[in-house]
Amino acid sequence: MALGNVSLVTEFILVGLTDQPDLQLPLFFLFLVMYMVTVLGNLGLVTLIGQNSHLHTPMYFFLFNLSFIDLCYSSVFTPKMLMNFISEKNIISYTGCMAQLFFFCFFVISECYVLTSMAYDRYVAICNPLLYKIAISPKVCCNLMLGSYLMAFSGAMAHTGCMLRLTFCDANTINRYFCDILPVLQLSCTSTYVNELVVFIVGGINITVPSLTIFISYGCILSNILQISSREGRSKAFSTCSSHIITVSLFFGSCAFMYLKPSSAGSMDEGKISSFFYTNVVPMMNPSIYSLRNKDVKLALRKTLSSRKL
Repeated sequence: MALGNVSLVTEFILVGLTDQPDLQLPLFFLFLVMYMVTVLGNLGLVTLIGQNSHLHTPMYFFLFNLSFIDLCYSSVFTPKMLMNFISEKNIISYTGCMAQLFFFCFFVISECYVLTSMAYDRYVAICNPLLYKIAISPKVCCNLMLGSYLMAFSGAMAHTGCMLRLTFCDANTINRYFCDILPVLQLSCTSTYVNELVVFIVGGINITVPSLTIFISYGCILSNILQISSREGRSKAFSTCSSHIITVSLFFGSCAFMYLKPSSAGSMDEGKISSFFYTNVVPMMNPSIYSLRNKDVKLALRKTLSSRKL
């Protein structure tokens, strides 16, 4: 395609969740409350784990990282989305869009591998409890997190680097409330074949490998639990895994629905619903499903609050 007579895009317009004016203000307050709950929940969990020494265990080390990722992750696009609800023009610069895309990919992929590490932690705790201190040593925990962040960085660089090589001409309206990969690709006036291949390969690796690892871990866990003779023992073992299974199902299910299908399949409205789950619901739910029913976290919270009163 000849690009001599077309203007190159320097900014994008974000369509948002809806174009109905009557819904803009109610959605602003809804997402503001959700964002405040997300920030307070994850920041509170990070603070509790950091300040209480009895929570300095592998399980809470992974939870600390998960909460930190969710805190940063939700802050990548939610403040901009809130501004767009009350602005006449929902504009984001080309540079801002690419930066948002990079950090979005980085934190999404990081969360994939942190959830995988948490599944491995539960596998060792239930199936090989005698080897727990060796298999989940501080060095192993740090290596797992370092690997998670390295995989996230490489994946984010691959997506962003391929996006930067594209040319955007007159079309600049993104049918989403943030700079997601597939909606931005649709605006390019040059070939996106390489980008779609990268999406399929990188997305496939970062969804399939963690999903299989989690599936195998829970297969072993289930087999081990069924061998426990007492009902109380089985119930306790199941309860330690139920929260993780719910989060994994929501997160990986919505990500797989978004990225492991051809770009022409489905509609952008379906994509908005799917992205709503893994960008807003999951980060908001994680602190509650992982901690509010947890006796150790409740004890740490009571100790922290009582010490401040004194």
